[in-house]
Amino acid sequence: MSQALANREEILAGHFLLRHLQPAELSRLAATAVSMRHASGSTIFQKGDPGGSMMAVVRGRVKISTYSADGKELVLNFIDRGGLFGEIAVLDGRPRSADAVAIGETELLVLDRSRLLPIVTGNPESAARMIEVLCSRLRWTSEALEDALLRDAPARVARGLLRLASAFGKADNGGTRIDMRLSQQQIGNLIGVSRESTNKYIVEWTRAGYLAVANGVITVIDQDALGGMADPES
Repeated sequence: MSQALANREEILAGHFLLRHLQPAELSRLAATAVSMRHASGSTIFQKGDPGGSMMAVVRGRVKISTYSADGKELVLNFIDRGGLFGEIAVLDGRPRSADAVAIGETELLVLDRSRLLPIVTGNPESAARMIEVLCSRLRWTSEALEDALLRDAPARVARGLLRLASAFGKADNGGTRIDMRLSQQQIGNLIGVSRESTNKYIVEWTRAGYLAVANGVITVIDQDALGGMADPES
């Protein structure tokens, strides 16, 4: 077995969706996976493109977003190293439902639907985990929609920061560092709040000691304080 193929098998075997596959199934899947590299800011696919594959992030991160008719961006999710995206296309084979853009230098393993679907659906454990991935995506989207419709700006900013800390947080000097560099515009696009409002609350909460900001990276210092603003009626 070549070193490249062994590395692919190791990556796939380490993913919770695929780790329960038999070695022979992993080998077949790894043999057909294609490694792709994308420069920071490059488009991986666009909404409406043919959806015939799922992708695993080996290195870097990916932003999933969509745009309104007037060009306003709505960020739907960020996919970290080890995460999967494009899984909806594996199930229904329909066109992409959003854009995917590389954040930083990004390396992907591309898994073709025609190869992956028979293996995953033939393995009950992996099929259940595919459902878990979809439910997680749906829960994230539902929470974002609830925030946009029912909560005011400070609660939305607080909840957005807490979601990012939960998904991408690293313990750091008594706080939780959001381990990705996001502009305030990108954070605003994620939670549906203007850049100006996002900046206002981040500055206020940094002065109050709830957050720390260094080199564009936010650390949540006081999760209880943010939690109180995220759900003021609790």
